[in-house]
Amino acid sequence: MWAYALTAPGRLSRCETADFAVAELPPGEVVARLLAGAICGSDLPNFRGHGLTERQLPGYPLHEVVGEVVASTAPDIEVGARVVGWAGGFQGLAEYFTARAEQLHVLDSPLDDVPATVVQPLATVLCALQRVPEIAGRSAAVIGQGPLGLLFSHVLGAQGASRVIGVDRVDRADVADKFGVTEPVWDTSQRWAQQLSDAARPDIVVEAVGHQAATLNDAIAALAPGGVLFAFGVPDDDHYSVAFRQLFRKNATLAAGGTTNWRYWLALAEAYLHEHPDLADNYITHVFGVSEAQQAFELAATPARGRLKVALRRED
Repeated sequence: MWAYALTAPGRLSRCETADFAVAELPPGEVVARLLAGAICGSDLPNFRGHGLTERQLPGYPLHEVVGEVVASTAPDIEVGARVVGWAGGFQGLAEYFTARAEQLHVLDSPLDDVPATVVQPLATVLCALQRVPEIAGRSAAVIGQGPLGLLFSHVLGAQGASRVIGVDRVDRADVADKFGVTEPVWDTSQRWAQQLSDAARPDIVVEAVGHQAATLNDAIAALAPGGVLFAFGVPDDDHYSVAFRQLFRKNATLAAGGTTNWRYWLALAEAYLHEHPDLADNYITHVFGVSEAQQAFELAATPARGRLKVALRRED
């Protein structure tokens, strides 16, 4: 089967690899034919070469996928089903990928393949925000207004936040209304946090950048006393230095973590897309054929006004 693999930092090359041995498929797993995929911010450090020596694997790095099941050892996922979720080992950039059945949702609707990729990142947002109490009527801010950050903004607004501040170094004023952002801020998170008056501090802050600690500390600085900070951005290091005294003195709550109970949240995400039918079209701004994976990843790795989610579509 064909696949794309990292051959150098920032360089994807097409290769041929052995088909999956269906007879050896472990219980509770499926093999699916790739229909569409979308590039996540957590894929990009790997694309740039983070941990490259361990990651020269076919199909890596892509995990947000929609596929057609061609083999299954899961009793509740049949061959021919169209599924959305996580590709095993982040190896979704291939003709076929494997996945754990518990990390997949069988699509119940006629969503096209590319819009259906939004179900996966939206599920992670819905799961994260269920850990934030009393969103309705409270002020919120999201640091990082890339694709994931904008999904957080949209869901916070839909769940009744009194205002949603979106902070990014890229000017996102052109899409603020589409994603429920009432106060777009085009600035660094550090400068924004330093300029806030006590009365303007948000009750909820989502840190959606990750991969370093600076924006996490800016989120602590911005947060109102008694507020909730959700650290969603993926960490690249085992240990971060954070402004713990400031967090402590604010009597704040710090929450973090990834998605659990995948099927439940994937199903809710599909339902959310049907409740907000314009969301996927506003979210996905660029679609490439899989053979253009190099160009797609290069575009996704370059933040820019007018560029949100970059998706891939199978071409045959």
